[in-house]
Parts: sequence; structure tokens; C-alpha cells
Amino acid sequence: MADSKKNVLVIGGGAVGAIAALNLEVGGLATVSVVLRSNFKPVNESGYSIESCDHGILKNWKPSHVLPQVPDITNQSLPPYDYIVLVTKNCPDVPPSISSLVGPALPATNTHTTLVLIQNGLNIEKPFIESHPHTTVLSGVSLIGSAETAPGVIVQDDRDRLLVGAFRNPNIDVALEQNKAKEFVQLYGKGGKTDCVYSETVLHDRWRKLVYNACLNPICAITGLDTGRIRLADGGIEGLVRPAMQEIVQAAKAKGVELAENVVDFMIEVDPLDIYLSPSMLADVRKGNYIEFENLLGEPLREGKAAGVPMPTLEVLYQLAKAIQWRTKEAQGLVQIPPKRNAVA
Repeated sequence: MADSKKNVLVIGGGAVGAIAALNLEVGGLATVSVVLRSNFKPVNESGYSIESCDHGILKNWKPSHVLPQVPDITNQSLPPYDYIVLVTKNCPDVPPSISSLVGPALPATNTHTTLVLIQNGLNIEKPFIESHPHTTVLSGVSLIGSAETAPGVIVQDDRDRLLVGAFRNPNIDVALEQNKAKEFVQLYGKGGKTDCVYSETVLHDRWRKLVYNACLNPICAITGLDTGRIRLADGGIEGLVRPAMQEIVQAAKAKGVELAENVVDFMIEVDPLDIYLSPSMLADVRKGNYIEFENLLGEPLREGKAAGVPMPTLEVLYQLAKAIQWRTKEAQGLVQIPPKRNAVA
């Protein structure tokens, strides 16, 4: 790696993005700019307040640059970033699209910048490979316990583990993709505060995490029960969670991805029962936020069905999650309904 620091843009500075920016800055190999939205004002004025099992307690910490929006590098005459790290929620059914969000900092003709998607779900790279055919796109599968308890206040209570590999882009040399992934692993892990490793099995990593995210996430969101209570509820595990997880395992197998025999039991018990964890989708429903159901649930469902795998549990969960999303869209003004008719006396 060259002696000069890499110029990195992190889009999304919430619970996961803030820790990502911190790891990149601590390593000393990157100059980090973070794009913030709802928490821009407190972080810009006072920095982050971070309580981290990896980094300890940090008061008033800031990355090199705090930005209120994605910079337009063409109109602002800025050099291209070496890496753009996307750590936002990904809801392709809600505008604007992720590719249009990144667009000002990533021209369609880009060949320099590497895009890193630290986001959940399946097939998340496809829109970018279509819109930016000559951009290297990396997969970041994050395994972390982190929450933003108030704007700019981050509590990380479980170690940051990040698996990084390259999504296959047929327009780019495989060796270049792999080298960019390995370079980012070095950038991210140099500070020694995180467990960041290179992975050659991107699809395996994503299908394995979907055993949790495509099942427990929507089930908890739909029922309103956290991961502890769903295990205690009558029929919660054997009637809902286990059948859904087994469908994901079979879909993965049909797509050529063999998951470990114990993966279902592991994912059911991965969160200690008595911490009563609210997965991100449940937290979003409670806040009235949009949910990431298309990439987490819709994509593996479509892939499995296309391969001939029966997925009745996932199909029902998907339709329920879609209805919940519609409700939120109505509340946010994205859906217009006919006015209520007065009852006739």
C-alpha cells in the first residue's frame, strides 16, 4: 500500500457507520469524510459520544470531515474518492434509489473509486454493476452489536467483525477486485480494534446471515416480539422461525451454497435469550421507519422460488412485511388513498 492516506467517503453515520469511520481513522491509513442526515447537527457541533467495547469511551470524537450531503465531485471540482463506503439502510422500494444517492460522488464512468457495501441482503450489488459497469464493488458483511441511542450517541456492546470480499463484476479483472478487497481489509483493520478479514466466499457469507435476517428480523417485526420473547412464545420457534430458516438453507443449497448443518440452531440461539434483543426491523417498525424487507426477504424468496424451492413460510412473511411497508408509506405520504366515505344514515 502506498504511504499516502486513502481518501474515504462513508455515507451513513449511524450505529454501524460511526464505528466503521472510527476504525478507518484509528488505523491511520485513511482520511475519512462522513455524510450524515438526521444526526448531522449534533455530530457537526459536538462530535460523537461513543461507548465501545472495542474502542472504550470517546467524547466529542469526529472523523476528518462531517458532511450534510453527498458531495458532487464534478461541480465541486473534487478528486475522486479512493473508497466510498455505503452504510445506509437499503430500501429499493422507497425513493430515492441507492445508486442515485451515491451518484454525485460516483460518476457512471468511474474507474478509480471502489464502492464498499456494508449492507445486508442479497443481490445488493446488481443495481451498481448495471449503473456503474466499470466500478469495483465490494461486499461487507458486518457482525456487530451497535446502536445509536440518541443522535450522535453510539453504544457498541458487541465486537465489530467485518467480512470483506468482492462482488463479481464481469467487466473487471478478478485479480483487481480481490486486491481492492484485501487493501480495504488492511485499511479497516490496521488500528487493531476490529476483526476484519478477507473472504472469498461472498455468497456464502450473505446466505448465512440471511438465515437470521430473512427470518428472525421480519418475524420479530411482524409479531412485535424481540428475539428472547419469540423463543418463549408458544409456537414461535417451531411454528415460525425454524421453518423459515430451513427454507433459506434449502434456497441457498439450490443456488450452490452449502451452509453448516447446525446453522439453524446456531442462529436461533445466537442472541442470549435474556438480553431480549430487538432486531433492526422491529426497531424500525416501532420508530415508524421503513423496513429493509426487499433485499433481506424478497430477494432470497425470489431466488429460491426460481430454483424450484418451496418457500411457503417466507412467502407469507414477505407479504406481511410488504403490507407493513405500505402502512408506513401511507403515513409518510407516499401513498394516497380515497377519502373515507361517510356512513349513510
